[in-house]
Formats: sequence, C-alpha cells, structure tokens
Amino acid sequence: VIAIQHLQTGDTVGYGSSFTAPQPMRIGIVACGYADGYPRSCGTGTPVLVDGHPSCTIGRVSMDMLAVDLTALPASGQGAEVTLWGYCSTGRLLPIDAVARSAGTISYELMCALASRVPVIEDAPLPVT
Repeated sequence: VIAIQHLQTGDTVGYGSSFTAPQPMRIGIVACGYADGYPRSCGTGTPVLVDGHPSCTIGRVSMDMLAVDLTALPASGQGAEVTLWGYCSTGRLLPIDAVARSAGTISYELMCALASRVPVIEDAPLPVT
C-alpha cells in the first residue's frame, strides 16, 4: 500500500467513477495496475489479501494503481503487504483461480500477462500429494 484515502458516502473511485462509496470507507492505493499485467477486467470485489487478511479491490484497475478496501483492517496502512494472488508472508493462499474468475479468464492467461517489470518470487515447490 503506497497511500491511504478516506472516502465519504457518495465519493467515487476508479476510471469513470466506477465505484461509489455506500458509506464512509478507508481505502489503500496499491502500486500495481494493468501495465504490470494485472487484469483491467478485475472490478470491484476481486479478492486480495492485505497483511494476510481477506479484502477486495474497489473501482477499476488503473494503468499503475488499484484500490483496495481497508475499512475492516484498521491496523493495515501505508506499507501494508498486498497479495494479488499466491501466498502472502503469513502463509495464507489467495488462489490465482479466484482472481481469474473475477477477471472472466483463466489463471494461465494471468501468468502470461505479467509484465517484465514485475518481480516474480519463486519458492520451493509444494509437495505433490
């Protein structure tokens, strides 16, 4: 999270004001967007993990940023870890298939769309069971 914003009821977020706050909200701005390969088709409600806790995107994905709902996560602020898919540092998994469903595509397309500027962190493979 690179910035925190406080919305009032009726405030809008995203290209074309695609999201309108139904109540006061606290949101985080994340330094990732469609130029990084995150699907522009992921609208409000796409799952994310913030500091290992479930949350979701709000508004449209911008070129270099997206917004996430932090209203229920008062301890998460600027510098919070946002996991867009995969494992977060606490070990919790956000399956890439959940994000792909929200984008109306398949997980393989998401992986192929990652821009070269995005660091890919490979960990030891999980055991096959």
